[in-house]
Amino acid sequence: MENDEDLETLGEKLYDLIYPKYTEMTPKLTGMLLELPASVVSQMLYDEALLSKALERALTALTSLDNSEAVSHTDDAASVSSDSLGEQLYDLIDLYNTGHTQKITGMLLEQKKEVVLQLLSDHSLLEERVQFALKTLQEQGEEVTDVSDSSDREEVESTGETLFNIVHQLDPTHCADITGMLLEMEPGTLKQILSDRSMLEVAVQRAKSALEGALNPAHTEMSA
Repeated sequence: MENDEDLETLGEKLYDLIYPKYTEMTPKLTGMLLELPASVVSQMLYDEALLSKALERALTALTSLDNSEAVSHTDDAASVSSDSLGEQLYDLIDLYNTGHTQKITGMLLEQKKEVVLQLLSDHSLLEERVQFALKTLQEQGEEVTDVSDSSDREEVESTGETLFNIVHQLDPTHCADITGMLLEMEPGTLKQILSDRSMLEVAVQRAKSALEGALNPAHTEMSA
């Protein structure tokens, strides 16, 4: 009961902060942000920059959801590009401040498109999958960054963004998928690749071949 009261109090304070800027969308935005961990919401009340970033992500996610409603059926799933899904999923996952947005996005994008579309429209299911992905990373020996450890989290996000920008130049069509695949490498290997353009190009080509092989089984010889 105490937790429910705390959540209600956080919701009221959050609502008051959001209302002056986004009057018409305040209820929906407040509801989205309240799906985040209570510690993150509490931090937003005193950190205007964090709140602004979260609101930006939430607005982008809402726009993406509105645009994707028409293609939410399995028959239309093929018409949605993997890159578009990756960007929408990234925006939603980034709201959770896990410190592993890129990795988790890559992990969830390995599922079928119709499943990814479902995650975009079902926030409770998305939260469940995000938590499961975090647990998986922990079991693999990954050090999950605490929300308060902003320096480490920013470093991880910065690496992901740098990699995404470079990969986007090499292959704009599959950059989200390829970035997710490369971020699964060991940190040391990843740093080495980022510092050597030729190594990065080779890694991107291999990831692209593996991706094309998965999408087109008849052409798996390309990844040999």
